Amino acid sequence: MTGNATPLPALPDDWHRALAVAAHPDDLEYGAAAAVAEWTASGRTVTYLLVTHGEAGIDGLTPGECATVREAEERTGAALVGVDTVEFLDHPDGTLTPTPALRRDLSAAIRRHRPDLLLTLNHHDTWPGGHWNTPDHRTVGRATLDAATDAGNRWIFPDLVTEEGLPPWNGVRRVAVAGSPTPTHAVEVGPGFDAAVASLAAHRTYIQGLPPPDSPAPDPPAYARDFLDRTLPPTPEGAARIVRFEVFSR
Repeated sequence: MTGNATPLPALPDDWHRALAVAAHPDDLEYGAAAAVAEWTASGRTVTYLLVTHGEAGIDGLTPGECATVREAEERTGAALVGVDTVEFLDHPDGTLTPTPALRRDLSAAIRRHRPDLLLTLNHHDTWPGGHWNTPDHRTVGRATLDAATDAGNRWIFPDLVTEEGLPPWNGVRRVAVAGSPTPTHAVEVGPGFDAAVASLAAHRTYIQGLPPPDSPAPDPPAYARDFLDRTLPPTPEGAARIVRFEVFSR
């Protein structure tokens, strides 16, 4: 990559199908969706898998109401970056733990979709800059890394074969972790940036519910552009914006 203080190699583009796994609706929209938009525009297929419905994410809505709203906003936002298929698991928002049941569900999804590339969110204790990461993000990131191997082993979760007809899939070549404090690769972003802004802004109810009740609600498009401008800034040299990933090869 040119134009960066610490150049990173480009994430290899020798893949066709990706499965993007995150804990909550909107997780992928805070940066990774810009790369997704570039990929889908080039003809690659990306599917989203959300482990929860994000039902604990808006203080002013009950979990049932919140889940319905956030699922709808996620589907709208995903479509804006070229993602047609969005699936949800039913694990509890806010209290995810690294159980075999979670690994099994992720392994099943990998076997169904047969991706070359897995995309997930930061599994480390902290974000870049040192801010503490949340348990849900850490849990899902690590479980996704584990499930890449589980999905290819017929003796781990053998009921996926006998009960669900899902044979092993050992075709995941890489796992790319967005938001990692230790990135190893990057994806240049052009028109995908504006698509990502629109995708994040689609989470209108969630964004407007972020401030305390006595504070004014932000304008979602302005909030989204400001956040992503700071997260994916253009370099002073005028090079393309980049999305950074920590990549684990298999």
